[in-house]
Amino acid sequence: MPALRFPWIPIVLCCCGFAYGKPPIPTAPAPERALFEQDDGLKARNKIDEIVLADLKKKNLQPALLCSDGVFLRRVYQDIVGGIPTPEEARAFLDDPALDKRAKLVDHLLSSPRFDDWQTLRWCDLLRVKSEFPINLWPHGAATYYRWLHEAVRTNMPYDQFARALLLGEGSNFRSGPANFYRAVERKEPDVLAEAVAQVFLGSRTDLWPEEKRNALIVFFSRLKYKATAQWKEEIVYRDRTPLESNRVTFPDGTTGEVLPGRDPRRVFADWLIRPENRAFHRAIANRLWFWATGQGIVHPPDDVRETNPPVCPELLDFLADELVRQKYDLKAIYRLILNSRTYQQSTFAREKDLEKARTHLAVYPVRRLEAEVLQDMLIQIFKLQIPYTSEVPEPFAYLPPRMQTIQIQDSGVTSAFLEMFGRSTRDSGLLADRSNEVNESQLLFMMNATDLNNWVNRVTPQFTRSLPKSDHPKWNDRCREVADSLWLAFLSRYPSESEREMFRQMVRAGYTREVVWAMVNTREFICHH
Repeated sequence: MPALRFPWIPIVLCCCGFAYGKPPIPTAPAPERALFEQDDGLKARNKIDEIVLADLKKKNLQPALLCSDGVFLRRVYQDIVGGIPTPEEARAFLDDPALDKRAKLVDHLLSSPRFDDWQTLRWCDLLRVKSEFPINLWPHGAATYYRWLHEAVRTNMPYDQFARALLLGEGSNFRSGPANFYRAVERKEPDVLAEAVAQVFLGSRTDLWPEEKRNALIVFFSRLKYKATAQWKEEIVYRDRTPLESNRVTFPDGTTGEVLPGRDPRRVFADWLIRPENRAFHRAIANRLWFWATGQGIVHPPDDVRETNPPVCPELLDFLADELVRQKYDLKAIYRLILNSRTYQQSTFAREKDLEKARTHLAVYPVRRLEAEVLQDMLIQIFKLQIPYTSEVPEPFAYLPPRMQTIQIQDSGVTSAFLEMFGRSTRDSGLLADRSNEVNESQLLFMMNATDLNNWVNRVTPQFTRSLPKSDHPKWNDRCREVADSLWLAFLSRYPSESEREMFRQMVRAGYTREVVWAMVNTREFICHH
């Protein structure tokens, strides 16, 4: 491969940020640190920061400095809309002198269709939107479920209404999106349905509960039944009206209630779940939103809430849970609060020697590899690709129009070799473990040696450099600077430093322009949330 013959690659990787590999912490030459962080005097921006900074002081931990505008721009795009800005969007933000431009960008992204697509994908992972084994929604059911979820996100349906709609879902799974909540399980048995409910709405795993508590939850879903129709693979979810053995029921918090004759037990459970006093419900979704925004739950992992896995900052989790009620279950309002906090906008450079401790206690923004869908969409955007997809379904459901982004794919059964290699969620269980963001040898070899990537780099490099005159031209330095700016904005969403511009000029003179592009794609700055 031409890329591997280049002796300057380590220098390029160093100058462009950080080499791709296991991402515990970024490293960069000291003069380049200003590209990634700035000192704001550790000033709290909202109540989140007041709580976190006080907690860190109590634990004798130093928070990281504030991240730079370039880092924030790329971070918030990847975390909230599952992509990166175009060079034009990056330039407009970086050149904007307004002091409130970060808050304006947050508002812009939260109101964009791209947020709706990315947030729907997150819900699809959690709710197991999948046509084939072991969930078996089938394509029509998966599409119906996806459309309902997307509309709920688009209209910012209050979370209490969202939860109630899913819990009371019934009817045809081809016509009612919420009916698929009780279809998207491996086995349609009351214990499995109860397990899914606890996992989604309480962030808890019932296999760790005492048997008595688990059995009490199962009662609420013991009257759900299914029947087929004449339409292929359609099922009707309905309630068997046979009364419960006892009208007295026990909720997961130990309180008791009554299911009157003729009343749906699920409705009784939903009334208990979403009441303002039920902090467990609010804490679970607040913790999940924090995880979706930062990659690190206040309780981590977010699907394993239990007494023996306490939150690292209980005051923060309680505040977010209470704020959700005050905001009338507006999830975007909680997102806005998180994204505008200094805690979210911290640098990735920890000021503690123990990085794991800093990460666990919210003293640094956690570096982690990008999700497979985000990375594929980045490559599509930069290299103008058309990706072929395959499907396990024996019908022609794998066709996707060229304009469709990867994050808009409804069914996890429609996939590509790239998505499989980079650990896209299988949606088999709805747990965080369904997705793998670990770095492995296949990924490293693809990014360094794949023929596909080599061809993409060879094809796109001339588009950036075709306007460069010969090196003896009087305006060569100016044009070289413009080309370097365009490359860095396209690939890294920021302007290059002066040392990076000088490195680029030397590489162009030596005839190694395409190696610069290849090296940028192989930096941790390109391939990780940071």
